[in-house]
Amino acid sequence: MKILNIGIILLSIIMFSSCLSSKKVVYVKDMTVNTDYNTGEVPALKLQKNDRVSIKISAKNPELAAPFNAMGGSYAGSIKEGISTSSSSTENTTYLVDREGNITFPILGILSLEGRTLEEVRDMLISRLSEGGYIQDAIVKVDLLNLRINVMGEVNHVGIIEVPDARINLLEAISKAGGLTRNAASDRVTVIREENGLRKKMVNNVQSQELFNSPSFYLQQNDIVYVEPLAAQTTPKEDRTWRFVGIVTGFVTVLFTALNLMK
Repeated sequence: MKILNIGIILLSIIMFSSCLSSKKVVYVKDMTVNTDYNTGEVPALKLQKNDRVSIKISAKNPELAAPFNAMGGSYAGSIKEGISTSSSSTENTTYLVDREGNITFPILGILSLEGRTLEEVRDMLISRLSEGGYIQDAIVKVDLLNLRINVMGEVNHVGIIEVPDARINLLEAISKAGGLTRNAASDRVTVIREENGLRKKMVNNVQSQELFNSPSFYLQQNDIVYVEPLAAQTTPKEDRTWRFVGIVTGFVTVLFTALNLMK
């Protein structure tokens, strides 16, 4: 019986330690299985000051498109076949949205881009090219080049995430950062955003389905994602010290318990 009691004590200590070390975050745990939820519309990403955009003009006659592509690059193509390069230089087709929210575009001059979506910029260029008598049925490709998300705090891989397809949500950013650490406060995942000259802080709970309704669920260019800690982090030296103290304390406790049971 005494040996059995000792075994139970040891097993309890092992199970308790295992529970502490295997703590995991359960994302959106309040969602009900096989229940439909409204997804809502994905908000369009709008251009801001200091954004970098790539603009490429295509036409059936490459010579018509050449003057509108920086450095003389020209493109030929169709709506079905897409854009194909047909001349020498196509490297410098990027534009910086200046402090006034504008770019200077070949021939068309100053264009206001701030606050417009990529689709709106594309449609505006197609319209300007057509109305000006430059290119009929032009094909315009507009891409955002600087969609970067800074993820920091209690994630496994702190750093900058480059987003090639101009769309990323908060859960995807956390996944790309290696997931949350054991010390992460899953109900205090903060997004810091600059918009219209103002900076604001939005706090999200990744364990709640309300996350999908958050205005910061879909991230924007230059967003900062910060995951708060549950408790202050210990230094490696402090961590080793506490581990050693815990092991010694556990051993001494088991030893005295065993001796007490054998009396």
